[in-house]
Amino acid sequence: MKAFIVAGVCVLSVLSLGSAQFQNGRLEPPNPQLCAQRIIHEKTPDGKGYFFSWRDPQLKGVEEDWLTARNYCRRRCMDSVSLETSLENEWIKQRVVGENVKYIWTSGRLCDFKGCDRPDLQPTNINGWFWTATLQKLAPTTERSQGDWSPTGGIGLPQPDNREFKQNGAPENCLALLNQFYNDGVNWHDVACHHKKSFVCEENDALLKYVRYTNPNLRI
Repeated sequence: MKAFIVAGVCVLSVLSLGSAQFQNGRLEPPNPQLCAQRIIHEKTPDGKGYFFSWRDPQLKGVEEDWLTARNYCRRRCMDSVSLETSLENEWIKQRVVGENVKYIWTSGRLCDFKGCDRPDLQPTNINGWFWTATLQKLAPTTERSQGDWSPTGGIGLPQPDNREFKQNGAPENCLALLNQFYNDGVNWHDVACHHKKSFVCEENDALLKYVRYTNPNLRI
């Protein structure tokens, strides 16, 4: 099983978990009642639960931007999925393909805010990608044997390519899994965070522990 993170490297020391992490929005805290009522569609062998937005009748046909998707998950003691191993990546891809989903958000993001000038994150387009849900760095994007970045995109360049920004649009600072969008298989792409997509929530150990600790009488 191949890991899609830099072993032992956490970006916690440079990141705020609040509004400083994002220029145009704020991360929301978990809601104990929603955590207790969270819907789990499937569990992996290690017992971690996942929620697939397109399977929920209330969200059928609904797509959200990157931050809104994360906050939906976080209110329920979950977070957007972090594809940290090849096993998890393939497990999610099987469901995206099998259920004909065009694309989903992950928790992946480019470090582009206060604290991201740290030397080991430079240049950020290579060394600055991380899973926001777990604060783990992705392998450098130049290491093509690691991760699952697509070999092509909208302008024919390997991902991440920041295509939209190069075409006078928004920077492509968020990581999505696209299903044959460019006839390139099912792979990772950098995408501008305002675009709306389906999403997958993954149970978050830190949020679950916090809510259980602060609400000892609530069955989470």
